[in-house]
Amino acid sequence: MKTERLASLDAFRGFTVAGMILVNNPGSWTQAYPQLLHAHWNGWTPTDWIFPFFIYIGGVSMTYSMAHRVARGDSKTDLFMQVVKRAAIIFLLGFLLNLIPKFNFATVRIPGVLQRIAICYALSALIMLNFSARAQAVWTVGLLIFYNAIMYLVPVPNLGAGFMEPAKNLAAYVDSIFLTGHMWVQSKTWDPEGILSTIPAIATALFGSLTGYLLKTEKSREEKAAWMLFAGFACLLVGGAWDWGMPINKSLWTSSYSVFMAGWGLLFLGAFYWMMDVQGWQRWAKFFTIYGMNALATYVLSILLMKLLLFWTVTQPDGKELAMKSVIYNVAFYPFFASTYNSSLAFAIAYNLLIFGVAWVLYKRKIFIKI
Repeated sequence: MKTERLASLDAFRGFTVAGMILVNNPGSWTQAYPQLLHAHWNGWTPTDWIFPFFIYIGGVSMTYSMAHRVARGDSKTDLFMQVVKRAAIIFLLGFLLNLIPKFNFATVRIPGVLQRIAICYALSALIMLNFSARAQAVWTVGLLIFYNAIMYLVPVPNLGAGFMEPAKNLAAYVDSIFLTGHMWVQSKTWDPEGILSTIPAIATALFGSLTGYLLKTEKSREEKAAWMLFAGFACLLVGGAWDWGMPINKSLWTSSYSVFMAGWGLLFLGAFYWMMDVQGWQRWAKFFTIYGMNALATYVLSILLMKLLLFWTVTQPDGKELAMKSVIYNVAFYPFFASTYNSSLAFAIAYNLLIFGVAWVLYKRKIFIKI
C-alpha cells in the first residue's frame, strides 16, 4: 500500500479547525447568524458539519498512519498500545480543558469534544486492527442499525420507548445514570457527547477509515475523486431518507445524522482531493493547510485563550465586573459594524485570525505538535 501524504487531507483538516474556531467564538451568542449555530434539536446547519468532520478525518488519517507503521515493522500489539496511549492523552486533555479554570472535580463535565474523539479513535482503531475493510463496512452498518433499534425499542422508566425529545430519550436516561452532576452545563440532564450517542460516532470514524482504504487503492486519482463524490451523494440520499424514520440530530448523533454527515465529509474531501491532489491546485488552500498541520494545538489554544478572556474581568465605572471578552467586543467591534450580527461575526473572524497567527509561526518554524 502507498503511504503518500495527501495535501487535501491536511487542508480539509485545517478547514475543519478554522470552522470550529469560527462557530465556537462569536462576539455574542445571542446575535450570531443562525448558520453559525447548531440546530436547536432536529435538523442541521453548516455548524453541524464540524464535529463529525473531525472524527471522519481521524478515520481517514488512521488508515494512512497504520499502513505506515505496519510498513516499518510494528506489530499489532505495538499499534494498539500506541492507539491507547494517544487516545488517553487526548481524553485527558479534553478533561483538563473542562476543569479549567475552576478545577472543581465535584461538578466537572466528563464528556466533551476531545473525549469523544479519543473514544472513537480507540474503538474504531480496535476494529481496524482486527477486521478487513469489508468487515469494517459491516461493523459500520451494524453500529448504526443497533443504535437506531435501541433508541426506539428499549423503554425508558416512566416514559416508555421511542421518545426522541430533549432529556426524554434512552441516551439521556443512560447519561442520567452514569454522568449525573458531570454533564453539559447548558442541559444538566443530558449530554450531547454522552455515552450511547458515541456508538454512531464510532461509525462516523469507520466511514473515514473506509474512505482511507479507497484512497490507498491502485485506482487513478481521478477515479478516487469520482468515487468519493458518488459515495458522498449516496450517503446524503440515504441519510436524508433515514431522517424520515430517525431525525437528523447532532445532539443525539442519530444514525441518520452519522450517514448524512459522512456524505458531506466525502463530498468535501472529494472536492479538496480533486482540486489539490488531482489538479495540483494547492496555493489557494495554504491558509487551511497551515491550520491543518497543527490542528490539535490550535484548537486547544483557542479554548484556553477564550477561557482566559472570560475569566479575566474588568471593573466598570458602575462597579460591575465585565469579562475581558465582552470589553474587547464592546469597544473594538460592536460600535463599528452595521448590525450586531456583523459585529459578532467580525469578532469570530478576528479571533480566528489571531489563532491562525500562532499556527503560521509554528508552521514557519517547522514546529508540528503531534501526540
